[in-house]
Amino acid sequence: MSSYDSKSLYTTLKELQVIDLNQLDQAFLESQKQNIPLEDILLTKDLISDEDLGKTISDLVSLPFVRLSETSIQKKILQIIPEVVAKKQKVIAFKKDKNGLSIAMSNPANMQIKDFIEKKAGIPVIVYFATARDTNNALFLYNKDLAATFDEIIKENVREAQVLGGGKQVDPPIVKIVDVILSYAYQNKASDIHIEPLKQRTLIRFRIDGILHDILSLPVELHRPISIRIKVLSNLRTDEHSAAQDGKLQFNLEGEEVDVRVSIVPITGGEKVVLRLLSERSRQFSLNDIGLSENDLKKVKKASDKPYGMILSTGPTGSGKTTTVYTILKLLNKRDVNIMTIEDPVEYDMEGVNQIQVNEKTNLTFAEGLRSIVRQDPDIILVGEIRDYETADIAINSAMTGHIVLSTVHTNDAATAIPRLLDMKVEPFLLASTVNIIIAQRLVRKIHTRCRVSEEIKITELTKYADESLIKKIFGREKTVRIYRGKGCQLDHGIGYEGRIGIFEVLMVDDDTRRAIVERKDANVIKNIAIKNGMTTMIEDGLFKVKEGITTIEEVLRVIK
Repeated sequence: MSSYDSKSLYTTLKELQVIDLNQLDQAFLESQKQNIPLEDILLTKDLISDEDLGKTISDLVSLPFVRLSETSIQKKILQIIPEVVAKKQKVIAFKKDKNGLSIAMSNPANMQIKDFIEKKAGIPVIVYFATARDTNNALFLYNKDLAATFDEIIKENVREAQVLGGGKQVDPPIVKIVDVILSYAYQNKASDIHIEPLKQRTLIRFRIDGILHDILSLPVELHRPISIRIKVLSNLRTDEHSAAQDGKLQFNLEGEEVDVRVSIVPITGGEKVVLRLLSERSRQFSLNDIGLSENDLKKVKKASDKPYGMILSTGPTGSGKTTTVYTILKLLNKRDVNIMTIEDPVEYDMEGVNQIQVNEKTNLTFAEGLRSIVRQDPDIILVGEIRDYETADIAINSAMTGHIVLSTVHTNDAATAIPRLLDMKVEPFLLASTVNIIIAQRLVRKIHTRCRVSEEIKITELTKYADESLIKKIFGREKTVRIYRGKGCQLDHGIGYEGRIGIFEVLMVDDDTRRAIVERKDANVIKNIAIKNGMTTMIEDGLFKVKEGITTIEEVLRVIK
């Protein structure tokens, strides 16, 4: 096995010509100056996909490449390597056959672990290379085992809390209960925790992949001490029960500091607690990862390369708009630019970016904050949301005067963003000359690859869901087509889905679109112009992902209709 470093990776990528050579040169220089591995720079700047980089490195180190996310790993094989060893050494056992035990690692220099595992397992070990991101995601398979024992852990602590009286004071078992709830939510990649007081019980629900799931019922008498514990952690008033309170807390898990946004509101029956988990994992997306097609990806990068103008992301609440604009912002984040944001709330801390939190109590609104930002000599401005004329006017004028402005608007599709801004009394000619691109999106759940199955169905079955011409355009004119679904397994709680991906429509504002905006054409006209000029609609993008086995047609229709 050979080793590699940033220089050898740079040389190989240059020979392969899989990346723009100028961008590769710049990335290599940056990695040398900052003493950062080249692969980290390439992924951060979204210059290469995780898989393509993995295959290149595997060739360099003379190891076979494996994609763990697409590999079904049996529990008994995973556990051949103890959890503590796997997490410390970043190594995963994924297959066992007559040839021996196959393991994946992201650090090929760590070959001594092979000898250790061989000695412990008593069988030959075959080493594969997997990317760091893929390996880290696979390590969460160990955490899935908590699902079987979570009820027992909680019940044990509940019994202890009840024995000790629970009641008004926050006893140590309550501390443990809250810790377990937070830990289990993180390990199951939940975005939100809902703690709801009912008449006879307290209901714990997690939002996983956009869907709320009932996780656990606790005795109702434990609700008050749990809410008090959360108030203590987030520096809120423990004696206030009749007013809404917002706060923040942090907890450490797997070596990561997880930020948690806390909202507590009084309802009939007590106080409802909602916790939003903001982990580093959710910030590691690239434009490739979020689901943009190759064609749409080129459009977004082209718009991002322009020296000024607006980049808008649209969609309803929970459609991933913030993730998209942050991902673009990450692409633009360089040392030679001044980036400033005004947000409500600031969801992710981003190094090298100056972020301002809206505060209505001090009159720090979007509009006022944006006025202050403009006086701070920015190159790039992110406005969390355009809600009114004042904010829209300042944002558009900023885009006209040489700034890149990123923002979000609440509309159902890309074309509707135009009349929405016109309704805010924005002048059509200003809008036409400043908006570069509009990205509309939804989030669909991905089929769990470890339990994915396929079947052939008649193409007429699909025409029940969408226009026949559209179905034939995507799936062809064969009488039968192959579709995929997740049959459900222990790892995905029996639902057949794990993770989410975006479906998009990306509207480039070209000359035809500008004329339509100036003439105040309605959204349908603008949409038809965009389609004529090559825009893929969200339903089309969704159906492409159905064809590729990424999601199901039911899931696409769930978020679009």
